[in-house]
This record gives sequence, structure tokens and C-alpha cells, in this order.
Amino acid sequence: MPKRFGEYGGAYVPETLVPALRELECAWRTARRDPSFRAELSRWSRTLGGRPTPLYFAENLTRRGGGAEIWFKREDLLHGGAHKFNNALGQGLLARRMKKARLIAETGAGQHGVATAMIGAALGLPTEVYMGARDMERQAPNVQRMRLLGTKVHPVTSGGQTLKDAINAALRDWITNVRTTHYVLGSAVGPHPFPSLVCDFQSVIGRELRSQSRARWGQLPDLVVACVGGGSNAIGTFHPLLHTSAQLLGVEAGGRGRGVGASSLVKGTPGILHGAYTYILQDAEGEVSETESISAGLDYAGVGPEHAMLRDSGRVRYVSVRDDQALAAFHWVAQDEGILPALEPAHAIYAAMRAAARLPHRRRVVVTLSGRGDKDLEVVLRSDAQRAG
Repeated sequence: MPKRFGEYGGAYVPETLVPALRELECAWRTARRDPSFRAELSRWSRTLGGRPTPLYFAENLTRRGGGAEIWFKREDLLHGGAHKFNNALGQGLLARRMKKARLIAETGAGQHGVATAMIGAALGLPTEVYMGARDMERQAPNVQRMRLLGTKVHPVTSGGQTLKDAINAALRDWITNVRTTHYVLGSAVGPHPFPSLVCDFQSVIGRELRSQSRARWGQLPDLVVACVGGGSNAIGTFHPLLHTSAQLLGVEAGGRGRGVGASSLVKGTPGILHGAYTYILQDAEGEVSETESISAGLDYAGVGPEHAMLRDSGRVRYVSVRDDQALAAFHWVAQDEGILPALEPAHAIYAAMRAAARLPHRRRVVVTLSGRGDKDLEVVLRSDAQRAG
């Protein structure tokens, strides 16, 4: 029986993919119990990835907020500039273990595509990435990086030409080439075992955060905040903290504030998307809605099924942040801390600032800074120019 998170999850896929999903689950469960695999994963994470990533006290941003201390978990310092490296490495090593000769991936903001391209190059595995044509335009630097790394990038021109459509295209490729190809799904979405597998590889974020905060302060943070698109950096941050006293806050994209944006947990309803039952944005007839967000990595109509369960249980609170608010947070961090955050975690930073202002000075808020903002400079500058005009 495919794993479920309460009523969510499952594996609603064509019969063609069932053997591949079973093979992947078996390989993953065997590998995670194998000390040699864990040692290899740790070695690559340290020597190529640059783990562990540090906790950083955003002192100037804290003064701006006027409340609790604000800290960053610096996943933007990981090789490639985002948390996506953690999962791409783990799945790449699994693909090699399963003797798959080719990697494919989808990408929205391009960070997962870059991470998969890097791992494919390092492991000697030919790699192809599917990316919405709209996302390719607004994340051009990452497209160039993937191509320089030897990866073929396929523009997807169907639907809204964003992440949802890229996943559809990658799934079609996998169905056709399932015997020779491993699909490195980039977020904690899709059919079982992907949500659990991605969570496993991304939980290094929360484990490090837990040990680092205890070593530094002797206790956990009062509040931990992460952005949520499909939900991989957030579930990797939250999962090791679920049975602790830390409060957890997930932040979705509210877009321009005139519709649903890309806030499936805040404004969606349960349904099936990409092989899993979860919260999705859909119309009255059950058709998946088009989303909009300034952030390509959050521009997705669904969310990982574990987040759906955590929303219903109340263990994690989920909110949305508008484009203009995320842009404001981007500029705050740039000017106060000398860091250019990706637009994805800029949403989380804005929500963290809002929450920290309501907390006493002695409290601590940690935000997972899931990626750096080099890829978003053109988008930010264009938005700034439009506002100035």
C-alpha cells in the first residue's frame, strides 16, 4: 500500500510507472540502511556540497524588525546556491546504485535543474531537464548554467509554461524511458515514495538546525520559518522538529494579491495532482488552476502531501505573502545584511519579520534561506523599474 500522510499521499499513476516506483522505494529503503551509502552521501555533501551550512545572526535585520532575533539557516551557501543540492545528490547516488544510465528532472526557478545538472556531471550521467518556457525567460541565468554543465534543457510550452507543466513533461519522458532513466523529482510532491524520499534527503537541514541551535543557545528556536512551493526545503526543515516545542510557519506565494496566487494550503482544496492526493488549486469542475507568482520556484498549484497533513493537524501554520512584500524583504536583506536572497525565501523572510515584531527581544526566529538571489536579479530590477515608473 502506497504510504499516506493521513488521508493524503498515495500513488495515482499509470501502470507503467508502478514497477519503477517500487524499484525506487526498495533501492531507497535498502540504501538508507546501508552504512556505505550513508557515508558516501555524507562525503559528497561535505566535499562537493559544502555542508554543514551555518546559522547566521541577521543583526541589522533584527534591529529593523524591532522584536525577536532573526537568524538564517544558510542553505544559499550550499554548492549551486540552494538547498536543491541535498536531494539531487541523494537521488543521483540512488540512480547510480540502480544502474540507471540517464537522469531527467523538472525545474521551476532553475535551482533544482542546476543541482541535477551538477550531480549528473559529477557522476558521469547524461542529464536532461524540463522547464516551462515562461520560467526559462525569467530565470535565464540558471538555464545558461545548466547548459554549461552539459545538460540539455527542454522548453515546455504547454499550459501556463511553469513548474506544473514541466513536471507533466518529465513524467511523460519517464513513462517512455523508465527502464534506463531515473526521474530526479525536485520537491516533496508526486507519487509515493517521492514525498518521503525527498524529505529524507532534505532533512539534513532540520537536523543541522536542531544541533546547531542547541550548541549555540542550549535550546531550540522559538519559531522556524520556511517558504513552501512544492515544499522540499520546508519539509526538510520542519520534519526533524515536529516532535519538539518549536513553532513552525510555512509561507506560500500570494502573487499580486488579487487572486489565489500559488497558495494551495491557504486557498486550495484537496484533490489529485501529479500522482498524489493533496491540497491543490482547482476550479469548481476540478480543473487545476493556473497560478501566478513573482517567484518561479513557488509558482505551483499543489503542495507535498505531508504539508497537507500538517496543515490539517495544526502542527504547522501556513500563511501567504504577496509579491510586493517579498520584494520588500529582498531589499531589506540586501541592504541590511549584504545578502541577496532568492525570491522564494524572501517570502519567508517577510513573514518572519512580521512574526518577530510581535515577539519579545529575547526570543529567536530562524528562517531557512533556501537559495541565493543571483537568478532573480533581472526580475527584481524589472519590478523596481515598473514601480518607479
